[in-house]
Amino acid sequence: MTAITADIASRINDAAADMTDELVAWRRDFHRHPELGFQEYRTTAIILQALTDWGYEVLYGPDVCQADERMGLPGPEEDAAAFQRARDEGADPQWLEKIKGQFTGAVAIMRNGEGPTVGMRFDIDALPIHEADDPDFEPVARGFRSVHEGTMHACGHDAHITIGLGTAKLLASMKDAWSGTLKIIFQPAEEGVRGAKSIVAKGHLDDVDIMLAQHVDEKSQDGDLCSGSGGALATTKMDVNFFGRSAHASGAPEEGRNVVPAVATAILNLYAISRHSHGPSRVNVGKVIVDGGRNIIADKAHLEIEVRGETTQINEYMERRARTVIKAAADMYDLEYEIVRMGEAISLDSDRELMERIDAVAADLGLVAREPNWMMASGSEDYAFMMDRVQRNGGKATFIRMLTASPAGAHNRKFCVQEKVLPAGVRIFAGAAIDLMARPV
Repeated sequence: MTAITADIASRINDAAADMTDELVAWRRDFHRHPELGFQEYRTTAIILQALTDWGYEVLYGPDVCQADERMGLPGPEEDAAAFQRARDEGADPQWLEKIKGQFTGAVAIMRNGEGPTVGMRFDIDALPIHEADDPDFEPVARGFRSVHEGTMHACGHDAHITIGLGTAKLLASMKDAWSGTLKIIFQPAEEGVRGAKSIVAKGHLDDVDIMLAQHVDEKSQDGDLCSGSGGALATTKMDVNFFGRSAHASGAPEEGRNVVPAVATAILNLYAISRHSHGPSRVNVGKVIVDGGRNIIADKAHLEIEVRGETTQINEYMERRARTVIKAAADMYDLEYEIVRMGEAISLDSDRELMERIDAVAADLGLVAREPNWMMASGSEDYAFMMDRVQRNGGKATFIRMLTASPAGAHNRKFCVQEKVLPAGVRIFAGAAIDLMARPV
């Protein structure tokens, strides 16, 4: 039995229905103006203003992320261009000044009497993908296709931001129904798993008793939500740079130190790493850039690679072997090298007791919870760091899946959620928070 009475259920459902047009407008605006990780300046400014208007205590700038734990930061020129674009597109200059320097994201806190601390995470960044421009593709047909060519919300974070804002607004209007502390985290740089660890390092999860997060999921439409998931692969993202010496490829090849054979050696042997017997493992070289020419011994090379494992331990094994391969390739051809950690995530799993509670809340609100109520998360997700911190401190955490149809899967140029997922997401997050922080009778 939950704390969601018929009256509270009616208030939640009616409020979510009443804000549907607003949710759709928010989502389409975020979809039209996508921003990459640690460049979400316009997005963050909008979030901060809305939260302030609704009475939240807001943390921003260096108070959100531990500066030296951020990974994969954009270069200065790229950052300056993203900052100026946000200004040009109407972001409040006062908020922009407070978050400059790649300190995007926000933490909203509402203290409402005695009770548990419930945390929520909603990620806010987009992907470097050219969005489809087919006339019948919904964002084109309805006029909210990305105006930032080469960047799009191809993983549903536009919906995530919207669900987070809707939940924040609804719970602020129903303070009479709950007691405790609500902490809502709007996380930058989830893509490439670069942002969550820096938020955890800042201590924002240390006092959280129950942690909720979600991701839209197009692989199943069997209901409105799946109350928990796990099995996400732990991963490490690395940039590898080889440094040699250039020379004339015909006139004096012996004077050069060629990075090309080192690159070839590294790639072949990365893919030859023995797989682990205790679970799935992965390795991929996604990008190779070599600075040379037809008659020039190349002296610089850049590789972007990743390893993954079903568990944190398997991923650590893959990372150790990858580092050994890269060092050996450099040594073989007398090169200098460096490995830069660009992103990281550990494995995760949802608490079954909390999942059952989410299912019960869904039923009270008239939402359909998928059966079975656990879903395999086959990718990687840096929310795992938040979940792990709460669980290690004795709390509970889950990773909900909001189910939606889409013309294509995530990270595809035709990915697009159905907008009915927006009020459904607000309903389950608001309902779960009120149930978990129910006022004593």
